[in-house]
Amino acid sequence: MLNRTRVKNAVAFALIGDRYHNSDYIRTALTKTLIKEEGLSIDFTDDVSLLSEETLKYYKMLIVFRDRAVWPNGYEIDENIISVPPLPKIEEKPEAWMKPSQGKAIKEFVEDGGSAFFFHNSSHISLSNDDFRDVEGAIYTGHPPIRPFKIKITNKSHPITRGVNDFIVTDEQHYVKYEKDLEYVFMISVNEDGLSFISSIGDQGTSCEAGWAYEYGKGRVCFMAPGHTIAALWNPEYKKLQKNAVKWLLRKI
Repeated sequence: MLNRTRVKNAVAFALIGDRYHNSDYIRTALTKTLIKEEGLSIDFTDDVSLLSEETLKYYKMLIVFRDRAVWPNGYEIDENIISVPPLPKIEEKPEAWMKPSQGKAIKEFVEDGGSAFFFHNSSHISLSNDDFRDVEGAIYTGHPPIRPFKIKITNKSHPITRGVNDFIVTDEQHYVKYEKDLEYVFMISVNEDGLSFISSIGDQGTSCEAGWAYEYGKGRVCFMAPGHTIAALWNPEYKKLQKNAVKWLLRKI
C-alpha cells in the first residue's frame, strides 16, 4: 500500500489511486514520463487525509489522479469465492472523501498561483465538491467499456499541443459535462466506429471534451481524460502532451 513518498523540495504533490485505479500503475506511469523523462520531482500519496492547505503550501503543483469514493466498509466479495469458514456479508457503502475544507484549499492554492494537473477520473470528485468542480471545470457523466478511440487535437496552437499529433488509445473514454469556455479545450475523444455512449442520462454521443487548460486566478489548470491503462498513459503522443502540460503549468513555455 502506497502511503507517501517524500522527495526533498519536491515541486508536485500527487494524490493517486482508488479502488478501480491501482496507485502502482499510476505511479509507475507518471514516474517514467514526468520524473525520469521530464525531470519533475513528485511526492506521491494515496492517503486522502494528506491533502490540505498545510500540505499544499510546500508545493507548486497539485496532481490528482483518483475518483471521489472511499469504501469504509470494504468491498463486496464475489459469491464464487470459496472460503471456509464463509466470509461475512459486506454492505458496500462508498463515501465521498473530499471535505469542503480540502476543496477550498485546492481553490485557494490555484487562485494564489499554484497549478493543478487533473487526470482521468478526477472529474468524479466534482460530483460532490463545488470548489473542486469550479477549479477543474467539469463533472463526470460516465464511460463505456474499455475500447479503442481517437484523441483529436482541436487546438494545435496551444503550447500543450505543440508537436503533438492525433492518436488512438484503448482505454476508458470518459465523458464529462464541461462547464468552462470552449476556447480552453485543446483535444476531444472520438469513437471512430460510431459507437455512442448510452448511459442513465441518455445518449451522450461518440465524442467528448478530453483536454483543456486555462488560467485560474494567478494559477493554471489542466485536465486530460485518458488514463485507465498504463498503455494509454505511455502512448508516445500522450506522453508529449503530459510533458508539455507540466511545462505550461509551471510557466516554462
